[in-house]
Amino acid sequence: MVKDADSTLYLFGTVHVLKPETPWGSAKLDRAFAAADEYWFEIADLNDVAGAVPIIQSKGVSPDRPLSSLLTAEEQADLDAAARSIGATAAQLDPLRPWFAALQLAMASITKAGYLPQNGGDQVLHARAAATGKPIKGLETMPQQIGFIADMSEGAQLAMLRSGLKEFDQAPEFLGRMVGAWSTGDVDGLDVLIGQEMKAESPEMYEVMLTRRNADWTNQIVTLLEGSGTAFISVGAGHLAGADSVQAMLAKRGVTVEEVRD
Repeated sequence: MVKDADSTLYLFGTVHVLKPETPWGSAKLDRAFAAADEYWFEIADLNDVAGAVPIIQSKGVSPDRPLSSLLTAEEQADLDAAARSIGATAAQLDPLRPWFAALQLAMASITKAGYLPQNGGDQVLHARAAATGKPIKGLETMPQQIGFIADMSEGAQLAMLRSGLKEFDQAPEFLGRMVGAWSTGDVDGLDVLIGQEMKAESPEMYEVMLTRRNADWTNQIVTLLEGSGTAFISVGAGHLAGADSVQAMLAKRGVTVEEVRD
């Protein structure tokens, strides 16, 4: 929570996909949510398919540079095995750029394990916010968010894909550990599982997906504080953990962030 004389901002970290039976929420969370004059999410319209399609069409495929030309024979075999486990083939994924193939495989794997976006904190809170009739705003747009990952270097994208292939079978178990850390408020554990894991996999991805975005969101939060009222801000929990978290960046700007727990 961030407060000044006439503003109160609640920062809440979500997990984007959850199993339907995963319990979460609290009376304190409900009170903070109800008190808000407006709601902020990473994207205002979480289901902005119209905004996603053009950028995926332009930056998600590269038939002139297929995956088969970028992967070793062993990696290609791993890709085919992963693809077949979700009802596809490596040939079907071949025209995709590495980032999009990695994302498709990861989402299919965790969906198969029962983790669904509609159960995630973002979708649940967004539906609740919409039901209030209060303003819903976004820190980013859908094209911006996809662009961050799509515009990474080919090397960073391949690192993402190779890591995903190597850990494909363990993805649901890894996500389960992440959900466990989130459910218990283990911020350090989240940093290890999300931030440090990403930094080790690809420093460029860490810079693009966490550090730069957190810096931009920090600027927006500081601007919000210059106004007045109460806002509830929901972002992925990984953005609120570690040395480059939104809270850490706010602290460097002289803004005090108070942790609220039940």
